[in-house]
Amino acid sequence: MWQTVIAVVGTLAGSLVTALLQRRALRLQADITRQDKATADRLTAVTTFAAVLADHRRAMWLREHLRLNAAPGQQTAEARTASHATRSALTAPHLAVSLLLPTLQAPAGRAVEATYSLRNAAHLDQLTTLRAEALTAMDAFTDAARTALSA
Repeated sequence: MWQTVIAVVGTLAGSLVTALLQRRALRLQADITRQDKATADRLTAVTTFAAVLADHRRAMWLREHLRLNAAPGQQTAEARTASHATRSALTAPHLAVSLLLPTLQAPAGRAVEATYSLRNAAHLDQLTTLRAEALTAMDAFTDAARTALSA
């Protein structure tokens, strides 16, 4: 009789231990999945921001280059419309970077402001200088993102 009781208790204890181990394994897997998704979201935010900022920088450079070279009105109007679209497209990725990676808020802001500063350049040399400064700010953002993402 005691052998049967011990066998039943042992079976129940084994089932309980197995259930607890499975529950822990599921929690660990959920944690890993959540961490992987967070990492992927951060990487997506950084790469999307970089791509959209590059598009806006290019659009601003073209817009200002046409304006400074006194290009025909239609080309300038199209370039202005394109720069408005790229600036609008920049808002969400910039916000995503700021929310998902707060340590990148300042470098991202500097890169955006450097790109915005291309507007109303006084002459082509200044436009070239401002573009170089925007590229340097983007490089600084990239370096900071590399550090933040590797942590």
